[in-house]
Amino acid sequence: MITFINKYRLFLLLFFIFLINISIEHKKYEELTYEEIFETKVSVLNIYDKKDYQVLKLKADNFIFYTSLDKEIKLDKLDILNIAFISKKVTFIDYLKGFYSKTIYFDKLERNRNFKDELIYKINLNHQNEMISELFQALFLAIPISSNLRDICTNYGISHLIALSGFHIAVISFVIYWLLYFPYSFFHKRYFPYRNRKFDLLVICILVLFSYLFFVGIVPSLLRSLIMLVLSVILLRNNIEIFSFGTLLYTVLLIITFIPSFIFSLGFWFSVIAVFYIILYMKYFYNMNKYLSFIFFNFWMFLIFNPIVHFYFPQTSYEQFLSPIITVFFTLFYPFEIFAHIFDFAIYFDDYLKIFLEYKMNVFEVFTPFYFFVIYLVFSLVSTINKKAFLFLNILMVVFSFYLYI
Repeated sequence: MITFINKYRLFLLLFFIFLINISIEHKKYEELTYEEIFETKVSVLNIYDKKDYQVLKLKADNFIFYTSLDKEIKLDKLDILNIAFISKKVTFIDYLKGFYSKTIYFDKLERNRNFKDELIYKINLNHQNEMISELFQALFLAIPISSNLRDICTNYGISHLIALSGFHIAVISFVIYWLLYFPYSFFHKRYFPYRNRKFDLLVICILVLFSYLFFVGIVPSLLRSLIMLVLSVILLRNNIEIFSFGTLLYTVLLIITFIPSFIFSLGFWFSVIAVFYIILYMKYFYNMNKYLSFIFFNFWMFLIFNPIVHFYFPQTSYEQFLSPIITVFFTLFYPFEIFAHIFDFAIYFDDYLKIFLEYKMNVFEVFTPFYFFVIYLVFSLVSTINKKAFLFLNILMVVFSFYLYI
């Protein structure tokens, strides 16, 4: 058990490392704003079409920023540009968050075809519909989706399924584990039977998953899941409770310590809050029948998260009630589609996906009031130590559901 003094030292160490990383980031920021105009090489992360222009989300080596160009200029995601833009007025906070700047000029550079391009090409071969291809590029390679597809996912209440996170990690881990199990077992019995086979396979899975993380780009929700997985393995080896608020807290502190810009990542915080409510569910509903819990859990998570989501994204539809059902279905759909794309038969299901994506919904906007948002967060935190607070939190959840849909 970690003593109070050891926890205090750990927090001090993390804070010291955080200050070092912030200093490094500020040095990079000073290089960016040293002159009026900054020139660098960037990749195109996403393109948002507006009425008379297009907004580009661009990634340089050390930062992400946005710029706008004429709509007639033809660019694609992952294109490489050499771009010059106005950088003098960028603040340090904006540098960490991602900023907007006016482009002075740019050149499109030739991009060498790499392994990710081959995978994108393979995904595209499996589909004739551009939006369906885009969906699977996001699910397998974390390529950002268009605003159109993002709105569809938000209207269905399934944005959490598109962002790579703990669920996707679990599925990929399962596939890797069983692909390696029998070959490794053969060598394990013959050459090193004294080793813990399950632990070795788990370590190999983690190494493969971190390779996957760097391959697709450091996605905040994916990184959070992997850090929690590593911490859980360490705690399990020391007979300490693995799925707890403490583990989540240390995960958040570790990530922010080494990547300070994630403080401003909404995707990262959504991922953290989702895990927070999962742990809260396990704390108070641990005695529920496991079959009933499997159904109830998804509906409860959908409802408990709504006040948080609608504070930032007001899109509301009655089809969002399908979200828990779609989430359950997705547990089979995702691993099945991995194999369908590997063996090139995914196209046979495109007609059903097309119906799903093109379905017209009646969408209206409902924001979570600021005062309710604050009260909700307070009772969520107090619920970690007080059962009555948890009961009141559920009452707030029900009240908000009536406010949202009735």
